[in-house]
Amino acid sequence: MNILFFLTPKSEVAYIHNDASLRQALEKMEYYRYTAIPILNHSGQYIGTLTEGDLLRVIKKRYSLNLHDAEDLPIENIPRRWKYAPVNAGCTIEELVDTSMQQNFVPVVDDQNVFIGIIRRKQIIEHLYQKQQRADDLKLTIPYAQTMTVKEGTPV
Repeated sequence: MNILFFLTPKSEVAYIHNDASLRQALEKMEYYRYTAIPILNHSGQYIGTLTEGDLLRVIKKRYSLNLHDAEDLPIENIPRRWKYAPVNAGCTIEELVDTSMQQNFVPVVDDQNVFIGIIRRKQIIEHLYQKQQRADDLKLTIPYAQTMTVKEGTPV
């Protein structure tokens, strides 16, 4: 299965550039109600993911919760606790599932590491659950079908 089936394209994903300020990151995350947001450079390449926790730690440590003073801090200088690993658009579903087990969403990049969108873990779980439900439904109908004659469509 092609993983792009699950893709939320870049045009529908809020992201920030690596030279955005801490305040800009906070405002964008608040506006979109994100707990984590992809970071891109101006060439569109995926740099990493910034989380609420990353922001809270740096604000507490460096700014004593004073956001006005934090306007000059580029997010590229904020240490990130977790590495949100991207997957290549050509990866297998197994690689996607493995990566999604460690993070809420998986950034997707092309062969030049250009960000093309994200895949949410929720989408993967829903797809796998529906697939399992269809398989379970099929198992329930097969024994009944095996008791029918092909010619008449009546029980044997």
